[in-house]
Amino acid sequence: EKIFPGMQGGPLMHIIAAKAVAFKEALSEEFRQYQAQIVKNARTLADDLLVDGFRLVSGGTDNHLMLVDLTDLGITGMEAQETLDRTGITINKNRIPYDTKGAQVTSGIRIGTPALTTRGMKEPEMKRIAGLFSAVLRDIHNEKRLGEVREEVRSLCERFPLYTERILENR
Repeated sequence: EKIFPGMQGGPLMHIIAAKAVAFKEALSEEFRQYQAQIVKNARTLADDLLVDGFRLVSGGTDNHLMLVDLTDLGITGMEAQETLDRTGITINKNRIPYDTKGAQVTSGIRIGTPALTTRGMKEPEMKRIAGLFSAVLRDIHNEKRLGEVREEVRSLCERFPLYTERILENR
């Protein structure tokens, strides 16, 4: 009674079914290509951020994400997250190694590429997105520039919509 039902329960059929579908998809060639594109996109984005002078905690990436140290920019992860969110760019504030700021403020941000890849974006878009990060994070109080970035983000999202088939059905 100390474990069931609080800590352990029976198998939930909807979760088993969802896992079965996910495992089946993971076996497909399309999924392998999708995963490879996620990593290509992350490497392109990371490389361009490095060229633009950002410090990545690991010096680059070998997977779907990167951790950016904002210390040299003089802004916190919280400020970066809130400002980027206002432009339509979603990232997470994240602590970096030896971070002196608390978990609610942080000195870094975590950027991932799966959502961008799901939309169909590839390396050319990652290069442009790196430029958008730079434009925002190097001048977080420039409202005019933030508005321009917001419009560019909107344009990218319109060019690469989620659920294209639903959009076409509603025309």
